[in-house]
Amino acid sequence: MRFLAFAFLAAAGAGCCLLPAEPVTPALFAVIPAYDGHVGAIVVQRGDFIRVIDSAYAAQVLRGDGSLQAAKLTEAEVRERFGSTLAALPGVPASFTLYFLEGKDELTPESKLELDKVFAELKRRPLPDIVVIGHTDTVGGLPFNDRLSLARAERMREMMIELGIPAERIQAASRGKRELLIPTDDNVSEPRNRRVEINVR
Repeated sequence: MRFLAFAFLAAAGAGCCLLPAEPVTPALFAVIPAYDGHVGAIVVQRGDFIRVIDSAYAAQVLRGDGSLQAAKLTEAEVRERFGSTLAALPGVPASFTLYFLEGKDELTPESKLELDKVFAELKRRPLPDIVVIGHTDTVGGLPFNDRLSLARAERMREMMIELGIPAERIQAASRGKRELLIPTDDNVSEPRNRRVEINVR
């Protein structure tokens, strides 16, 4: 028997499927764990009849006569039925932090060594959405640090474009010294605050 298949990726928390009263095409509703293993829930309702599915790979089958039947799928069955849908989902979000020399838009030697890992992850994703946010320590005034943090973010953006990532998929922003990783007084040279955060979806 052929089914319409609906997968609910549990990262969303909870969802609801309200089914029509008249007989319908047989359908399968399944809960799929999120990338981090979190399992949410889905509510399947037909008239006054309600079923809550809240365990990994649990499912409900809507039969041709309109009745609902509980089912349990294996991970292999989920991949077979929902493989193309799962493949189209964005990858697991990732974030990276790279650090800079004081007063410059040049990476520290340690962060230069981390670049290959970051770029390998970016290249692995077919259509990444990337946000690069530049930060500074508290040495200097706001205008200087705003310019410096933007220069750091733009420097990383340019390197990503050179890798072949489309420019329109990379946003660069600056926070200056407004969002310190390590809170300090003004005019304190703190290496961990001189950074860019790269967030990838």
